[in-house]
Amino acid sequence: MSMFNRNEKEVNVSSPSGDKPREFTPAPVTGAAVKPATPSVQPVVDAGVSKSSGPSVISKALKITGQLESSEDIRIDGEVDGDIHGVSVTVGAGAKVKGSVYGQTVELAGTIEGKIEAKKVILTGTAHMTGDVIHQDIRIESGAYIDGHCRPGSNRADGKMADARKPN
Repeated sequence: MSMFNRNEKEVNVSSPSGDKPREFTPAPVTGAAVKPATPSVQPVVDAGVSKSSGPSVISKALKITGQLESSEDIRIDGEVDGDIHGVSVTVGAGAKVKGSVYGQTVELAGTIEGKIEAKKVILTGTAHMTGDVIHQDIRIESGAYIDGHCRPGSNRADGKMADARKPN
């Protein structure tokens, strides 16, 4: 197979009619048909801009000792020995937390030994809660275990939950 440039002429050696070979010039290539090769450059994402792609996850292979704080959602599937602060905190079915869990929404399917303080609390059928639950809204599914007090809380001026029985 021979290659040619735009200005070269090629001789057609296979003529269908058996006549002598004839020369032809390929049609010029228009700009619309061929685009010049441009390098593929990905835009740099500004690390300062947060785009929520999902919760931060502590996998079941991890054991954390210390306090966890996030301005976004957190999902715990492993073990945490310390307090957890997040917008929405989900404690998965096999997860264990020893400490207090604070958030706008806390969903428990695993085990917490400590306290839950949230506007909305969901205890699934596999939940095992040892400690007090301070809430505004609570849902307890059949099968959930609670060894502690459930009491309504009220919002303080700083936005954190507080025990309704204690003065602000």
